[in-house]
Amino acid sequence: MSASTPSRIGVVGYGAGGHRFHVPYIQAVAGWELAGVVTRSPARRAILTTEAPGVPAFDSLDALLDAGVDAVVITTPPDTRRELVLHALERGVHVVADKPFAPTVEGARELQAAAERSGRILTAYQNRRWDTDLVTLKQVIDEGRLGEIWRVSSRMDQDDSGTLETGPAHGLLRDLGSHLVDQMAFLFGPVERVSAHLDITSVGGVDVDCGFDVALHHASGVFSRVASSKINHLEGRELIAYGDLGSYESRMDDVQTSQIDAGLRPASAAAADWGVETEERWGVLHTAEGSTPVPSARGDYSEFYRQLLAAVRGEAAPPVLLEQAVHTVEILDAARESARTGLTVTL
Repeated sequence: MSASTPSRIGVVGYGAGGHRFHVPYIQAVAGWELAGVVTRSPARRAILTTEAPGVPAFDSLDALLDAGVDAVVITTPPDTRRELVLHALERGVHVVADKPFAPTVEGARELQAAAERSGRILTAYQNRRWDTDLVTLKQVIDEGRLGEIWRVSSRMDQDDSGTLETGPAHGLLRDLGSHLVDQMAFLFGPVERVSAHLDITSVGGVDVDCGFDVALHHASGVFSRVASSKINHLEGRELIAYGDLGSYESRMDDVQTSQIDAGLRPASAAAADWGVETEERWGVLHTAEGSTPVPSARGDYSEFYRQLLAAVRGEAAPPVLLEQAVHTVEILDAARESARTGLTVTL
């Protein structure tokens, strides 16, 4: 495939994920042509007309595939995602699966095996590897400013009870937990042991986890802890790292989501400061020399789609390796088992 020829990508599902977390970032990457969106909803089709003029809407995955695409993004509810991912791979296209990648590690390995049989790329949309605060922390670590990393604490609370999903394949751990766990594994490598607590509530007579606190022991020796809540009327993000040279603390906003909600788009000329936190919310580095504000790095979820484009063209590895996606689900399974038994689970 020539680098001058656009690669065609379609999006299956146009709810909050499709129009807030996928389409704007695909549009920001030169080299991708948004070939279509699958949605039957008249209201969502109207939104598509506004946000992506000229991009056709399709009634089904097969109709989109018949129109000709190189890759598809499956961002439908988790209950429907497995069959769509498998069908797209069978039809011979590359696939991005939204999180949670699978409800269990057995399901994740099934998808992995299907991708290997198809010879096509399958990757998970772990876009929060490019969160502004995480990119800034990675920069601080890579520059050696904290020395040897000992432990990291990551908390993201959302006052958003209306979006808590229920059912056997749902819950906050599988939802936001997929991102927070992946972030720590991305920074510090594979996890060997997991211990966890889940907050359980009943929604319509169904028990579901609405909060979690998960401790991760990495093979690298780093200890990390991730936590979140969704129905406790608390909103905030906190990221603290400790090393033998000092510590770094950040309370940055969910910058890119806030910008999308404000009507900005990463492809827009008005988005020159895309993914950059305001100075008053910069993180602070604490060392023997004192406390120093650390300028915000640039977070950009579009980087996922830049790397995916390179992978589709055979120029680079996918943005999230399949074994990494499976490992994240394995960690989530271990966290549920730990919460159930009260024991630390070894992977």
